[in-house]
Amino acid sequence: MKENNRNYIFLILLFFFLVACQNQSKKPNIKTLVGTSISEETTDNFIDTQMESLNMPALSIAIINDGKVVYHRVKGYANKEKKILADSNSIFEGASISKSVFGFFVMTFVEDGILDLDKPLYEYLPNPDIENDERYKKINARMVLSHRSGFPNWRYDYPDKKLFIQFEPGTAYHYSGEGYQYLAEVLKHILNTNWAGLETEFQKRVAIPFKMEHTKFIKDDYIRKHKVQPYDKNGKWIDKNASELWKSYDTIFVAPTTIHSESIDFSKWMIGMMNENGLSKKSFEELFKTNSKVGNEGFLNIEYSLGFNKLSVLNLKTLYQHNGNNTGFSSFFMFDKEKKWGLVYFTNSKFGDDFGQKLIYRHLMTGWSKGKQIAIGLALFFASLLLIINLILVLFKKSTKNMIRKANFRIGLIAFFCCISSLILMLTTNYGIVKYLYLLAILIILFLSFKILRMIVKHWSENKSKKIELIFQTVFLLGVIFSGLAVGIL
Repeated sequence: MKENNRNYIFLILLFFFLVACQNQSKKPNIKTLVGTSISEETTDNFIDTQMESLNMPALSIAIINDGKVVYHRVKGYANKEKKILADSNSIFEGASISKSVFGFFVMTFVEDGILDLDKPLYEYLPNPDIENDERYKKINARMVLSHRSGFPNWRYDYPDKKLFIQFEPGTAYHYSGEGYQYLAEVLKHILNTNWAGLETEFQKRVAIPFKMEHTKFIKDDYIRKHKVQPYDKNGKWIDKNASELWKSYDTIFVAPTTIHSESIDFSKWMIGMMNENGLSKKSFEELFKTNSKVGNEGFLNIEYSLGFNKLSVLNLKTLYQHNGNNTGFSSFFMFDKEKKWGLVYFTNSKFGDDFGQKLIYRHLMTGWSKGKQIAIGLALFFASLLLIINLILVLFKKSTKNMIRKANFRIGLIAFFCCISSLILMLTTNYGIVKYLYLLAILIILFLSFKILRMIVKHWSENKSKKIELIFQTVFLLGVIFSGLAVGIL
């Protein structure tokens, strides 16, 4: 009786110890994609290390938790040669994240009845650059925004620099900036205005309502003054004024690529998308609805809506995302509408995609240290061994050790179920349950383990037969216990 009381007291003390370990972290906390917490200091250190290793001159980044920016940093040099530091006023090219914002912009015209997503664009404005191919008369705004127009990405990527159609419009997916720009021409024509007038309309319909003070497709004096300098993969300055193409974009509303912004300004629009502000519910359903199947990468399913990549993990979580790459610039944003979680960054480097992959997969996905990842892996490994080996032994090999086997089988089942269910819950909005599930599981396992270890000791002393199985049963059981405790402590 006294021994049982001591066990209960120990478990209660352990419970409070684990709760303390679960809650310890440097404030304020940043929530990861799966709901775990990381500190600002840890995030700063990770970003600084990656920027140095990738030779990234400057970075503007914001992380959103529960619909609010909880982390914002601007680091590095706006101009390396002149040693001018980037700051909160610094502006970057957003490149192809323009497409998502433009998709929203287009939907405001659809909602007002000015544009029909499924009406052929040539009925609004014929396109003389492709009039020799009758198939272009099938192309509509929906096809353009979901990259199903059949156009190439850019005509100037090909030797003759002429626009062409690669496949029957609406039948396949092919990423195309040309389609977006044709749609921009259509909007300009409908409004009976010029490119500056379309920019004014963008400010009226998008930038001003979301309080995006310095987000524009056509540069103004403020952007020219505060825009950071572009650098190539070797860290050398790029003179974009030497390019006739980029010079020509100075006064054109280039829908798929010329948005200029910074992380705080852009995060305002992202939060608006999470909260579904600025459009009706029906219009948002249209904006986010899948229109193109892009492909699969393991457990990740990739689709495209009207301007957004849709990433689905085991059909349990949907993330809306886009990246961008221009000469000397790269950018990225991603958000989870249900959790109101988001990330956006801009950089004057070609290594933005590399930076993003490392930031998300190594840091913001779970926030787990290498030690914690190893502990989780070991817990799953030992739980699987207890589960499988003891199931086989109980079913096919009768023995006086069957009570031990059945008890260890239950331990393995509880540990395995806890690991798998926790990983699944982290992909949903119920991720807050995980820490309580973990605490409950570890307490049950510890309580049962005391009894099993006593059974093993008793069997060891009473039987002189081979004891190799008892040794392995003990090792696997202790493996589950210590790796499980390490998960909560690390």
